[in-house]
Amino acid sequence: MAKHSKRERERRAQETERVREIEGAWLRSLPAATAQAFAASVKAARERPPRERPADMAPGTQPRPPRPGHEPRPPKDAPRSGGRER
Repeated sequence: MAKHSKRERERRAQETERVREIEGAWLRSLPAATAQAFAASVKAARERPPRERPADMAPGTQPRPPRPGHEPRPPKDAPRSGGRER
């Protein structure tokens, strides 16, 4: 976990408080029906479960084809005999 200076924590706390003040003022400026509809949609969004992960790709499948000119080298046909001939 990253450590933040006391000044940084205070600044973040002030920002959070200011954002809450602005959001509250904005909600109070809306007509009651609109504010209730907004609150209901926010509640529904928060209750919704997180999206499911997409299925994993098949083993060995590359996510993107290689760029032209950067294709992988084909494997060598037969390994060469080891050692030097004298």
